[in-house]
Amino acid sequence: MHIYPDIGRIPRPDDFKYASVMEKGRPVHDGDYFSLRHPHMHCGKRAKIFAPFAALQGFEEEVASKDIIYEEKRIIDPERSDDLNETLCLLHELTKTKRLALLNQAYVSAEYYILCTDPHNEAYMIKGLYITAKGVVQYVDPIGHLIRIEDECISFSDLYSLTLLHRQTV
Repeated sequence: MHIYPDIGRIPRPDDFKYASVMEKGRPVHDGDYFSLRHPHMHCGKRAKIFAPFAALQGFEEEVASKDIIYEEKRIIDPERSDDLNETLCLLHELTKTKRLALLNQAYVSAEYYILCTDPHNEAYMIKGLYITAKGVVQYVDPIGHLIRIEDECISFSDLYSLTLLHRQTV
């Protein structure tokens, strides 16, 4: 076992053919041609070169997606269905035209269901999540069975609850 000043104790065989090179240690370049062509690198730049990186891109997201608990779609009871229909009819009257939608500014909270779209999850296209969207209703389409809240288009069949929070008449 030999002790080297730069690297510490390293076991090596007695007949190691590069022992003389290891014993020389690290070369020192002060004012010679090599040091002029290759100046000492600043520690700040050196840190960028050896900064840690994600060897497996997307691995953290995949692991985090496994923590999401998916559930089956809830069955809506008739009373809740009637309340949803009344609220949708009211919102349709308030947003029949774009002008009315801009004037009435119906601010709602909608809880709706989206299916799991992660093909690597066991709940893929079987279970999903309930998400709450809040915002101003742009329009209600009774023919296409859609409601648009801000940038979200939600199908009537995916709605679980819909609450009119307030309405501003401009």
